[in-house]
Amino acid sequence: MYPKAEVLFPYTLAPRLREVRGPVWAALVDRVTGLPEVDPRTLAFCLLMIRLNGCLKCYSGSYKFMRGCEACALQSVAQFKGEDEELAALYDVALADIAAYLDGKGAPPDRTLQP
Repeated sequence: MYPKAEVLFPYTLAPRLREVRGPVWAALVDRVTGLPEVDPRTLAFCLLMIRLNGCLKCYSGSYKFMRGCEACALQSVAQFKGEDEELAALYDVALADIAAYLDGKGAPPDRTLQP
């Protein structure tokens, strides 16, 4: 009935996002693809995508949920208004947030990227 949808962005979709933007974005996807799911760099990429996609506001009756995570992620990355370098910078912020959390400094702040 519905495409496969998860609660949060599934890391297994990362390789499918490689060709959506330019070389800077492709290099970022290449850096995290193939890493273990528990690697801080992987967690940071997933956190970036959760923020970009608005996963925390997705629910089972929503249009985004009915389209599925892959369609949502592809659209969110493709329609990001900034340059690839801005996405890379947002990834660096997410990586710092993950590092702070793993160092026991509390949960990352809410950095929702879309309304």
